[in-house]
Amino acid sequence: MKLNVLVYMILLFAFIVFAQYTRAENIHFNNDIYTLKNINFSEINKGYENEYYVDNNKENNSEKMIGIYYYPEIKNPIKFAENADKEIETRAGVILLKFIANKKQNKAILSFIDAGEDNGKPFIEHNIYKYEPHPKKGMMLLRYTKKYYTNNNEDITNAGTEIKNLNDDLIEQIIISPIPPIIEKITRLFNKNITSKV
Repeated sequence: MKLNVLVYMILLFAFIVFAQYTRAENIHFNNDIYTLKNINFSEINKGYENEYYVDNNKENNSEKMIGIYYYPEIKNPIKFAENADKEIETRAGVILLKFIANKKQNKAILSFIDAGEDNGKPFIEHNIYKYEPHPKKGMMLLRYTKKYYTNNNEDITNAGTEIKNLNDDLIEQIIISPIPPIIEKITRLFNKNITSKV
């Protein structure tokens, strides 16, 4: 009997400890499920970057991504966002859609359209960035990106119309969405992926 109680207590303790960690989580946003695909460390901003993609990417000639970035050395999210805004305004082929700063909360939103080529295939990219202070130190950044692959002028027009119609609604959703914790690494434990979060 004592052995059963001891085994039960060990299992309960293990469950509680491992509950503090999660597998590479999915992010649910705007009726899509995004799965963690990349964990990087940015040498420029000295922080971790997680990128989540929709599993059925490129099925409808588009690709969606959510990035969660943690930069502990960045002290002023609004200033960081303002610098990004200035840089965007000077780049050719980039259209600034909206820049909103909440100085009381030290938060900002930036949305813009970019264009380019991916393996020779032209695309238009809708980006929305949310900058806010990390609860302990530094800055968190949430990035929403939808890349529209374009084969002709009709594709470009359709992408532009969709971006124009959805931009404000997506911004509102992103403003109220909490930024998930950053995942620094995935390690193998008992043949399961366990993640370490900040």
